[in-house]
Amino acid sequence: MIRQLFTAQSVHKKRAKSAAIVWTLLIFIACFIPGNEIPNVNIPMADKWVHFVLFGGFTFLWLLAKPTLALKQLLIMAFAGIMFGWLVEELQGLLRFLGRAKDTKDILADALGAMLGVLLFYIFARIAVKK
Repeated sequence: MIRQLFTAQSVHKKRAKSAAIVWTLLIFIACFIPGNEIPNVNIPMADKWVHFVLFGGFTFLWLLAKPTLALKQLLIMAFAGIMFGWLVEELQGLLRFLGRAKDTKDILADALGAMLGVLLFYIFARIAVKK
């Protein structure tokens, strides 16, 4: 069953697309919460880890919605994740009244997360195809 998630014949593509849409909305909501409403945690680089996980999940879930091992499609998805992260940071920079700011380290965390999401999908999909 789990192997099937990573193939083009997956019967779970609609569910995966719904999960990807919800995850994308979660990113928007989380990234535009006013800065003074975000709890202060004493974990080094916690914000960067959150961005890394959010954008890794973004690319991974969207690839589950349309499973492929085609290099071109994987690169397009990585690019889409990177650009989405960049767009979110640009909007945060424009909407300073929310107490948020553009952070190039967040863009880097978003990009690394997006690439990891694609890489993890690729690894799991290759394993699924071999079995």
